[in-house]
Amino acid sequence: MTEAAGLVPKRILVTGGTGLVGKAIEKVVADGEGRPDEEWIFVSSRDADLTNAAETKALFEQHKPTHVIHLAAMVGGLFKNIRYNLDFWRRNIHINDNVLHSAYETGVQKVVSCLSTCIFPDKTTYPIDETMIHNGPPHSSNFGYSYAKRMIDIQNRGYFEQHGCRFTAVIPTNVFGPHDNFNIEDGHVLPGLIHKVYLAKQTGSALTVWGTGKPRRQFIYSLDLARLFLWVLREYDEVEPIILSVGEEDEVSIREAAEAIVEAMDFRGELLFDTTKADGQFKKTASNAKLRRYLPGFQFTPFRQAVKETCTWFSTNYANARK
Repeated sequence: MTEAAGLVPKRILVTGGTGLVGKAIEKVVADGEGRPDEEWIFVSSRDADLTNAAETKALFEQHKPTHVIHLAAMVGGLFKNIRYNLDFWRRNIHINDNVLHSAYETGVQKVVSCLSTCIFPDKTTYPIDETMIHNGPPHSSNFGYSYAKRMIDIQNRGYFEQHGCRFTAVIPTNVFGPHDNFNIEDGHVLPGLIHKVYLAKQTGSALTVWGTGKPRRQFIYSLDLARLFLWVLREYDEVEPIILSVGEEDEVSIREAAEAIVEAMDFRGELLFDTTKADGQFKKTASNAKLRRYLPGFQFTPFRQAVKETCTWFSTNYANARK
């Protein structure tokens, strides 16, 4: 794109715009990272059922986006995935196909879709990188979600080869922050722990963490991820996906994550581990070498600071956040 063309107004449609990452992008844009030539449109499942092709097409024809950040998905934690693998596969396949095909049909210049590190092969060498997505089956606990997300990469390649479309994808590690799903049963590990610590503090009971606490994860703060999404949308021109993550050296155990939350919320009770509960994958260490080649100076928010900010947001917004 030439400098002159850069002045053409962009209409950026964000699907899943009221979720964790959508809210973070909205905040970062509102706080000064947006540009005068960008119009941002955040939509949710209330605006259209993206599993329905006609509703998806109507949404695109209504807003006429030039660019799309595709975040909408059926998501859930380990235990929800284990129970509903077929549902995760079918709903996400429909959503992704409808969004990408509507983008193609309405002449969208660029789509940035959001994948997940859980899509990588279960049996693999570490650290995992962008070239390894299709090297073997994903972990059996969430194969439905994982395969549906992998297919975005296949579809992006197809649209590029057949139609020259600039559709790409990012692969964040475990995202957390304000507006997360803090549901203890169905949410991801960090927001679930934050809610558990909050309740344990209210009731004066011990905090019980599911599993051994030994699995290790790379956590990325949603506001850091939002800033990286803007860079990908504006600057990253590859169709091949890119991992958005803190470095390997910033991986923390579930125990360390729980201890960070305990400290942030000033919880004084006992910390217990229920080893009868499943741990899920032990580690999914991802390399951010590709990101660092592009952005060697990017500053991530320190983990404990990001946890503290998230805990404060949750406590302040408890009535709505716990739903």
